[in-house]
Amino acid sequence: ATHLESTMGKKGKGTGSFGKRRNKSHTLCVRCGRRAFHIQKGKCAACGYPSARKRTQGPGAGSLFYGHEAKAQRRTTTGTGRMRHLKTMARRFKNGFQTGQAKKASK
Repeated sequence: ATHLESTMGKKGKGTGSFGKRRNKSHTLCVRCGRRAFHIQKGKCAACGYPSARKRTQGPGAGSLFYGHEAKAQRRTTTGTGRMRHLKTMARRFKNGFQTGQAKKASK
C-alpha cells in the first residue's frame, strides 16, 4: 500500500468514501414534490404516497427530546401554502355565506 492509497482510503464515512456514493435510494415524489420517494419500497418518506391518507409530521415521541417533528410540522402545516379555499372562509362566514341572490325587501 502506497502513501496515496492510505490517505485516500475507502473505509470510513469521510472523504474517501464519497467517491462511491452514486446510487439514489430516493427520488422525487409526485404528490409532495420532495426527494423522499423510496424507489425500492415505492413509498414516500415525507407524505406516505401512494397511501390515501397523507402522512403528517405531528409531534411524536421523538419531539420530547429533539423537536424535529415540531419543526417538520411548521414547514408543512396549514398556512404555509396558498390556502386557495380556506383564505376566503373567514370573510364568507362573516357575511353569512351569501348565495348571490338579492335580499328580500323588508317592510
